[in-house]
Order: sequence, then structure tokens, then C-alpha cells
Amino acid sequence: MEIRDLSRFFRHLRSTSLPLALVLTSALAATGCSRPTTLQEVRDEGVLHVITRIAPSIYYEGRDAPTGYDYELARRFSEELGVELRVRVAEDNTEILSVLSRNYAHIGLAGMVEQPEFEGRYRAVPIGVQAQSVVVYNREFARPSSLADLDGETLHLLADSNHEHLVADDPAAARVHRQVHPGLDAAGLLARVETGEIAYAAVSSNELDLNHVYFPMVKEGFALGEPRDLVWLLPIAQDETLANAVTDFLDRARDDGSMAQLAERFYGHLDRLNYVGARTFMHHVKNRLPKYQSLFQDYARDIDLDWRLLAAIGYQESHWRPNAVSPTGVRGLMMLTRTTASYIGINNRLDPEESIEGGARYFKMVHAKIPERIPEPDRTWFALASYNVGFGHLEDARRLTESAGRDPDRWMDVKEFLPLLAQKEWYTKTRFGYARGHEPVVYVQNIRRYYDVLTRITEPDQPKPEANQAVVWFDEPDEEAQTPADSAETASSGPDLRAALPPELGMIPPTL
Repeated sequence: MEIRDLSRFFRHLRSTSLPLALVLTSALAATGCSRPTTLQEVRDEGVLHVITRIAPSIYYEGRDAPTGYDYELARRFSEELGVELRVRVAEDNTEILSVLSRNYAHIGLAGMVEQPEFEGRYRAVPIGVQAQSVVVYNREFARPSSLADLDGETLHLLADSNHEHLVADDPAAARVHRQVHPGLDAAGLLARVETGEIAYAAVSSNELDLNHVYFPMVKEGFALGEPRDLVWLLPIAQDETLANAVTDFLDRARDDGSMAQLAERFYGHLDRLNYVGARTFMHHVKNRLPKYQSLFQDYARDIDLDWRLLAAIGYQESHWRPNAVSPTGVRGLMMLTRTTASYIGINNRLDPEESIEGGARYFKMVHAKIPERIPEPDRTWFALASYNVGFGHLEDARRLTESAGRDPDRWMDVKEFLPLLAQKEWYTKTRFGYARGHEPVVYVQNIRRYYDVLTRITEPDQPKPEANQAVVWFDEPDEEAQTPADSAETASSGPDLRAALPPELGMIPPTL
């Protein structure tokens, strides 16, 4: 068997539990050849094996394809090598470290910083994002400013996280009780702080940033140490060739700006103030909407939909930008996937008219899948959530709602269970698994607010629907309108110009 035939040998054995190094040794013993480098192994097999865990900062199944900052980098690296990226999802960091220790994967994406105990076990390569360990608390408890303030309290931690050794090595933590939660992820831990079930926890700052908007009762107390580089981990049993190739790839990505662009995609929106989003929306209503308003009106009329709802969907999807493109290939004013566009007969997703026509027809199809027994407007809220997260994930959330004794046909109930799809203890019980369940809740909330503003500032030029129309026109009052306390709180976060904005724009999380 010649070297060029080794890839067939690897493909035959890749489903076994043998370490990569042992498989290679067996192959070479049969051929009598000298051992190739780790990089050559990857190229010969044609596969880059990656072990990771589900987290919005690392890897997750998006609406149309896998995504996440670490995953996108790994995908681009595998494309540069000309090999397939094969991802195995671990339960937690403990499993990732175990797999790497036995040389069962080429790279581990764990969202960790380099730690002293890694020496002699793993090679660590920085990936362009820094994070630090932070202590968070429920706002109804006393705010801690140091570990000394937690004397006698319990600090809750994730297993094999960046924080355990920082707490263990600090003399000020001598009387701090530590409780590790192997079965939870960051979202699950933050959810417990949010409810007050636990008072204090330690999480990575980047995971807090990505989740903070969904947990208003969680506040940051203090940092444990300085920001440090997040790293990819490679088994020490490998030689340095793959690690060097990763380093060279990341250096080029840093120099050509693609790394910064990717970081902006996942992290750049997190520091925008709410009033900025409100002002931006009103600016786009004046300057962008007039270009497309007649198209929204025409194609909404074709499907018996209020054009302002269709326009609100378009704004949430792309801010009415006809050339919008996401890293996963979703594009156009209505952000259609290639598969969706092909299915509904749209040829050019970047053409605004075709995109709006396609978005209208696709939403009508999604709406038709929602059970007819669900009354409006809830049926349309469900359709919007399905448009965003997918019908399967929506059904998972409805099943969780029903199992808890709540009404699976009422949006007010289901929207409380959708976020559970981002927590391991819940999504492992569902058919379709992990989803960024907070996003459809915010998605629907945003569209409802955009829609409400559009109805207030445009002429009531649409006729009332006929009784047999499927999609409601939403003239009924919003049962979830802001309270005066909500308005006062959000108004204090921006300048006086906020008072001139419609109250429905009190809190608009930015469009990703």
C-alpha cells in the first residue's frame, strides 16, 4: 500500500475508537514507510477532526448551517487545507480535554484560556479573542467587589472552566464555598442567577457578553484576573506541524482583517446602546423605506398581509439593505437561503424586488404550517418565530410548554420556553436539539415594535381584511405594551431625544 492510499485506510478506521496516532502507526507498520507529519496525516486522510461543545461563542446550529466564532475559523482553516471539517460535539470541557489527551481529535474548541496544567498535555494557539473570568450576581443580592466579599458565600462554577484555578489559587477565597456544576453550561448557570436560585457565579466575559441581554437581573460584580487570549488546544502527542499551520493561518487572518470582521459578526454588536438602535430605525424609515415601500405593498397585498408587517420583517432581517450577506450565505433584503430561494423560484436574492417577493411567499408558507386552531395574532407570532429559528425548534419549545402544564398554543407561554433550547439540560430532551432560543423571542419582539411604529407613522392606507383572510392585520392592542416603569428605565439610558421616539422603541436589541 502506497502513501497515497493511506486516506482509504483512515476512512475505513475512522469510526473506531482508536487514537489517531495508533491508527497511523498501524498503517505505517504495514507499509514500512517513515511516519508523516501531523499536517500530512490530515491531508492524507482528507479530514480535520475537531472536538467542541455547544455555546454561542464557539459552535451551534444556526438557522441554516453550523456557525459560531470558533467554528467559522475552523471551517476556513479546513478549506485552506483542502480537507473536510468533521465536528464532534462533546458534553462539556471535561470531555474535550479527555478526547485531546488521548489524541482522538486534531483540535479542541473549548473556549478556554491557557492554564498552567496544560503544559505537557496540549499545545495552545491563540485565536484572536480575549476573555476574562468575571463574577456575576443577582441584582437583588449585595454586589461583591472582590473574593473577600464572598466570605462564607457559595460561588457557582462550570466544570473545567477558566475560573476554577483562579479561585483556588487566591488566598482571599479561603472561606468561599465553591460548587461545580458539571451538567450545566454558561446559559444554564446565568439562568439560575437570573431567577435568584443562586446568588453568585463565575463565567467567561465573552459568554456573559453574548448572553447578557437575555438576563436583565444578572449584573457583573468584578473580574478574576486580567483578560487573556482564548486558545485552541491540540494534543501534545502530535508534532508541531499542524499547530504551526494553525498559527500561520490565524496570523494571516489577523493581518488581512478577516479575523476582525468575524469578531465583529459575533461580538461587535454587544456594546451598542438601545437609543442608537431606535435612532437608526427612524433614520432608515426616512431614508431607506421609501425605496422599497411600493414593493412591500404590492407583494404583501398578494398574500393578504399588512405591508408594514412585511416591511418590519425586512428591517429585522437586513435593515432594508438589498446586498446584505451573512457568513453562512444567507443574503438579500429578506435574507433568504439559497435552498429557500430555489424552492420558491427566486433566481437573484440580491435583487430587492425578487427578495421581497420571495420573503413574502416564504412567510406565507411558514404561516400555513402553524396549526389553524391557534388564533391570531398568536398564530403570526409563532410564524415569525418559525421563520427565524425553524419549525422543528418551535415545535420543541411548544412540547416543553405543554409538558410544564402551560398552553402550547399561546405565544405568551411558549416564548418563556424557547430560551430553554439554549440550555443543555433542556435541549438534550428535545427532538431537534440546541437552538439559540432567545433569538426568536427577541426577533418577534423587535418586529412587533417595528411594525407598531410603522403603523403609527404611515397613513392607514390598507383596507381591512376579509373575514376569511389567514393573516391578521394586527389592529388589536398589544397585550405586552411597555409599562411606565419600563419606559422610564430605558429613557434614562440615552439623551433627551429619546422622549421624541415612540415608546414601543424603548428597548430594541440590535439586529445580528
